Amino acid sequence: MNVFKSLADHDYEQLVFCHDEQSGLKAIIAIHDTTLGPALGGTRMWTYDSEEAAIQDALRLARGMTYKNAAAGLNLGGGKAVIMGDPKKDKNEEMFRAFGRYIQGLNGRYITAEDVGTTVHDMDLIHEETNFVTGISPAFGSSGNPSPVTAYGCYVGMKAAAKEAFGTDSLEGKTVAVQGVGNVAFELCRYLSEEGAHLIVTDINKDAVNRAEEAFGAKVVDPGDIYAVKADIFSPCALGAVINDETIPQLKVKVIAGSANNQLKENRHGDIIHEMGIVYAPDYVINAGGVINVADELYGYNKERALKKVETIYNNVEKVIMISKRDHIPTYMAADRMAEERIEKIKNSRSQFLLNNKHILHNRI
Repeated sequence: MNVFKSLADHDYEQLVFCHDEQSGLKAIIAIHDTTLGPALGGTRMWTYDSEEAAIQDALRLARGMTYKNAAAGLNLGGGKAVIMGDPKKDKNEEMFRAFGRYIQGLNGRYITAEDVGTTVHDMDLIHEETNFVTGISPAFGSSGNPSPVTAYGCYVGMKAAAKEAFGTDSLEGKTVAVQGVGNVAFELCRYLSEEGAHLIVTDINKDAVNRAEEAFGAKVVDPGDIYAVKADIFSPCALGAVINDETIPQLKVKVIAGSANNQLKENRHGDIIHEMGIVYAPDYVINAGGVINVADELYGYNKERALKKVETIYNNVEKVIMISKRDHIPTYMAADRMAEERIEKIKNSRSQFLLNNKHILHNRI
């Protein structure tokens, strides 16, 4: 793998390798872009097949966080970290404290949080060595479980997409097919039920669907049948790549809006559903409630303030739809363009400021 070529291909700023022999720490921190502010992104622990696979995952995820944070209106850049190892058997206190020291050494360029394979407890251990960590225990001033806030963001984003498709953002009487009823989706179902939406749910976990059936009167279908149900909105809240060649012909909905990451198997699937007239709320725009919530911890967590910020997801989905119409492109491309335009404006503003004040800077030197 040509590391510097990989960094150059998508303008990455920094790649940090972290090693601590005593604890077994082997970690990689990727910082993609800090134009808007310090890079914020979680730490993933995974059993990668190779060091190259770990590097590629860190780079891919870091770039994704740049777009997610920019689209969410946060003054934060994109970064991500991965720890190589089995999260079920390779963890120890020394590992996460050593990793915390590496984060501290970056002096605020990178701020971490929990991700796949890591927990609040792991973040607490990192917090022993650095303050550049979010998602820690509430006792340390954290926001706690992010699932309800993520769900709220998906709910308001869904309403914005519904407004485009149906002429109103009211979900009363609308049928929503929810794929996966985990922690986020269950809270999303609560919001939908309280507004008077009809729910069709599925999950491979029988206890999860039974809970949704009892709590909200949801209709339950088998996992393979969720795509073909008659509904107004399809809400993918489990696995990625569920919008694909096999599932698209089955869809009868006008809106796709859910919390799952990477819903499009390939970009061309976003082109297909756009041509079909389906309003798609891009996943990293609509599911940004969690990162907006933890970002508020950087200012001293205030739940009311965080929820107000999460409500802007409604406006962000509207902006994506506006750009889609303006530039005649699918919404998945419009979301990228919205993020890129914001980053470019700040970059140009900063360059102009330096140009206008170069004499002041010269005198200081």
